[in-house]
Amino acid sequence: MTRINVGVLRGGPSNEYDISLITGAAVLDNLPEEKYNVKDILISKNGEWHSRGIPVSPERALRGIDVVFNALHGAYGEDGEVQKLLDAHLIPYTGSGVFASSLAMNKSKAHSFAKNIPGIKVPEFVVVRNNESLKEASQKVFAQFGPKYIVKPLRGGSSLGIAIAESVSDLPRVLSDAFESTDSVIVEQFISGKEGTCGVLNDFRESKTYSLPPIEIINNEHFWSYDCKYDDSTEEICPANFSTSEKATIEGASRAIHDALGLEHYSRSDFIISPSGIYYLETNTLPGLTPSCLLPKALDAVGVTVPEFLDHVVTLAIKKG
Repeated sequence: MTRINVGVLRGGPSNEYDISLITGAAVLDNLPEEKYNVKDILISKNGEWHSRGIPVSPERALRGIDVVFNALHGAYGEDGEVQKLLDAHLIPYTGSGVFASSLAMNKSKAHSFAKNIPGIKVPEFVVVRNNESLKEASQKVFAQFGPKYIVKPLRGGSSLGIAIAESVSDLPRVLSDAFESTDSVIVEQFISGKEGTCGVLNDFRESKTYSLPPIEIINNEHFWSYDCKYDDSTEEICPANFSTSEKATIEGASRAIHDALGLEHYSRSDFIISPSGIYYLETNTLPGLTPSCLLPKALDAVGVTVPEFLDHVVTLAIKKG
């Protein structure tokens, strides 16, 4: 049998470069050798493409590739930009397309879809741009909802750039700090509760959109920060110790938001389970696949190995192409 040539994109210009390198390494190590011939395609932090350690054009790097496994995270990889390039070269790829990727990357737009899902709430929020007066923006937020506040980059993942403002008087400082690394933020009402996440797969086990078991995330910080995600200080329980109804709501919401945003192949949505209800936070269109990441834990809970998952996703990409 002729092996399929898979180009694994990793690295990239986002601040999630290091995590993408590890996700890409996991893909390179786990794609079944009997079926796939894998090629490591590294994109540097300045956006330069490399093949076999040599800087090349994207066209050269993609030559002879049958399908791309997109192991990028954050800007360029998850916002629709690299998807535009791959579409232009008629190369199928794993993950969602241009429009759906861009939509899910924008937390404000994703919230607008999620708030229509039965049984799910979204935190109150305001989008603030860096050309606004920090004092006026803070007052605008305070007029809509009270503290405390959580400030996040409007687009981005891995909990990078997130900060807490305990009061409205803290907001100008927190916003100023945030605008050193991004031009737009979303200020949300801080919701206290249990943190949970739930992955979904397309066309799996006779389901068009299949829910993996929710995972409960237990940590000692205000929120599940970047450091907590990768330093082994967080306890992750799979399946989660949520009630039967909470699990059902989270699973249903994860499927619904995946479908509403037009996502493809797989995704993972994050939630807060509070006494006042279950709140949707965001959706990751290309969740991490490192050994410490959540999606592999959920796959393992239902008896799916990483090689089986990768084979399934690449097969979906080829069918789409």
